[in-house]
Amino acid sequence: MSTTLRIGIDVGGTFTDVVCIAADGTETLAKASSTPHDQSEGVVNGLRNLAIALGLDLATLLARCERIVHGTTVATNALLERKGSRLAMLTTAGHRDVIEMREGLKPERYDLRLPAPEPLVPRRLRLGVKERLRADGGVAVALDQASLDAAIAALRAEEVESVAICFLHSWRDGAHERAAGAAVAAALPGVFVTLSSDVLPQIKEFERFSTTAVNAYVGPVVSRYLGRLRGRLGEAGYGGPVFVILSHGGVAPVEEAARLAVGTALSGPAGGVAAAVALARAGLGQDLVTFDMGGTSTDIAMVAGGEAALGRGRVVGGERIALESLDIVTLGAGGGSIAHLGSGGTMQVGPQSAGAVPGPAAYGLGGTQPAVTDANLVLGYLDAGNFLGGARKLDLAAAQAAVAGLAAKLGIDVQACAMGIHRLVNARMADGVRVATVRRGVDPRDFTLLAFGGAAGLHASAVARELGLKRAAVPLFAAGLSAWGMLQSDLRYEMARSTLEAGGMPADASIAALYDQLEADARARMGQWYQGEIAVQRSADMRYGEQVFEIAVPLDGIDWQGPALAEQLRTAFHARHRALFTYDLPEEEVVLVTARAAAIGRLPATLGAQRAAGATATPLTTRRIRLEAGETEVPVFGFEALAPGQALRGPAIVESATTTVLLLPGDTARMDGRGWLEILVD
Repeated sequence: MSTTLRIGIDVGGTFTDVVCIAADGTETLAKASSTPHDQSEGVVNGLRNLAIALGLDLATLLARCERIVHGTTVATNALLERKGSRLAMLTTAGHRDVIEMREGLKPERYDLRLPAPEPLVPRRLRLGVKERLRADGGVAVALDQASLDAAIAALRAEEVESVAICFLHSWRDGAHERAAGAAVAAALPGVFVTLSSDVLPQIKEFERFSTTAVNAYVGPVVSRYLGRLRGRLGEAGYGGPVFVILSHGGVAPVEEAARLAVGTALSGPAGGVAAAVALARAGLGQDLVTFDMGGTSTDIAMVAGGEAALGRGRVVGGERIALESLDIVTLGAGGGSIAHLGSGGTMQVGPQSAGAVPGPAAYGLGGTQPAVTDANLVLGYLDAGNFLGGARKLDLAAAQAAVAGLAAKLGIDVQACAMGIHRLVNARMADGVRVATVRRGVDPRDFTLLAFGGAAGLHASAVARELGLKRAAVPLFAAGLSAWGMLQSDLRYEMARSTLEAGGMPADASIAALYDQLEADARARMGQWYQGEIAVQRSADMRYGEQVFEIAVPLDGIDWQGPALAEQLRTAFHARHRALFTYDLPEEEVVLVTARAAAIGRLPATLGAQRAAGATATPLTTRRIRLEAGETEVPVFGFEALAPGQALRGPAIVESATTTVLLLPGDTARMDGRGWLEILVD
């Protein structure tokens, strides 16, 4: 094994996955139970297990490590559980209710009893400050020092932990926000201060205010966690760089992740999408649907033409986050999802989860409610004595008892109930794929279902069948693919600036100057972390003059030194609108709303080595399992033992220490030398 190592860490709801890739491509996966009270404990436990797997002590492992990339759910959990900081907000006087009024729309507009969302900042902690900028950036009312001092005195009395400063039209000029932020920081040392002009310098007050409030709410929590993590790693002997993967799929140093904590809200799932992009480039296929099924949830995204889709305006924990992020659909359906009776007496699966503790009944930690993992064990799909390579034994009797309790309520036998749980979770996940594809105008039937996460291999073939997909793939490292994907990501820093001009489109010279300044700023910021070659991607948010919402338009083919720059942007917008909605309106005015530039620092590739040719593997054993047609005896193959090019026919089971793949009757599978099992669905 090479002495130089890179480590990716993905904290899930049930397990923490740690993947190590050596310079020669050797890959090693280790797992540890997640520790929700302090995720850094589970991280260090996972690193210890990795060291044991490599025959090293922890200090030696970390001494050989040159880079750690981490995905965390700390921000997401703080939002979902409402366990963020004690937060206050300073706004332009008379506009403190923007985050409560939202956009004047209800998520369920015909539900007359729907309660109003509870704002992150209570009204008494939303304080008005006398100041006002006009939409063109001109000063209508100067920042009033007495008003600001009074607000700071109120913040001190309330003992707030963080402050979001959101003034009107600060996207044009953040001078007032910067002055107020400096005053708050000087008067209240230790308080986390966030400026909307720093977090999201774009038009649309609610989106800007909401994103800034979320950043201030989770910022102290994320900062404390990352500080503990660095401390634990340092105590264990690691002094190298630690990066955090952000919601857009790029990585950033821990200092930047702490500053822009809202950018970590989709940190963990982003690693799986990054892995899919890397596998697409490695030859798996250009069009993939990612199907990441873990213990608590399933994350679904789309990679088209080898690129992942980005979106804005995500809602996490009921809060709008307008930063650019990967377009991921998350379902409350995983191996730990609990099966229960709904209000109508019918079976439902999730979104409640058994989590890491107590976990499914089969874990033997006190769980009594039937989970998906329990059903899969009852059906024979899992080996009770070889879970996690034998590190944990599953309790078949406990799983049967949990499923039997639900079966009795339904008046059916245990096997039929377990099959019902299995089929129902498959249907839920197929619906999730439809949301991620069909509802976005994409027919998924020509896509490959890339199944990963510890539980996905047992459901991949059935979900593909449900959707009419002909091909699925399960990587050998399926259980840790999100952590592996984090090692395939590059450093990324996003810059954006809104601009609204009369006529909708600035003059050519103004466009060129705007993008040149954005690129210079992005390169300068990236240069603080990274001294290698920096690439820049330019894009724009544009719309027709009569439209309300913009679309993101890549600007890769623009000749920035050529003539008619504004016309080139219009042409790019028409083409993008036509690709998304099948039509364009060339006679309509085109409005450039927000210009964007992303600086990308390329990190060394860490793809695994090509698998060496070997002898065709024979079955390790056989196992009696329950399928739709009834019970049958099937061969069980070792995943790692499969030779490149080896073909299998279903029904069969392919298992490794951390994942199990169920091949259904009619399936044909082939082991690819690049590290994945390709399944052709009949």
